[in-house]
Amino acid sequence: MDSGAPEGDLPPTFPAPARRALAGAGLTRLEQIACVSERELLALHGMGPKGVRLLREMLAERGLAFAGATPRPPSLSSENA
Repeated sequence: MDSGAPEGDLPPTFPAPARRALAGAGLTRLEQIACVSERELLALHGMGPKGVRLLREMLAERGLAFAGATPRPPSLSSENA
């Protein structure tokens, strides 16, 4: 059904409404997503707190963070003091 899905590095389990919101904004790769802030993402129709949380986790795994945030090394991302 989704044979023409845009290329990107989001997992297939990423919520479809959030995926469409990102694609509509031209954001299909984590490196692109790291260039925008959480506030900008939440302004997209279809993007909610769960999608932002999942993206934050994916970015942290690669040592990236949203614009305006400080990236943490992957080994520290799950160690919330």
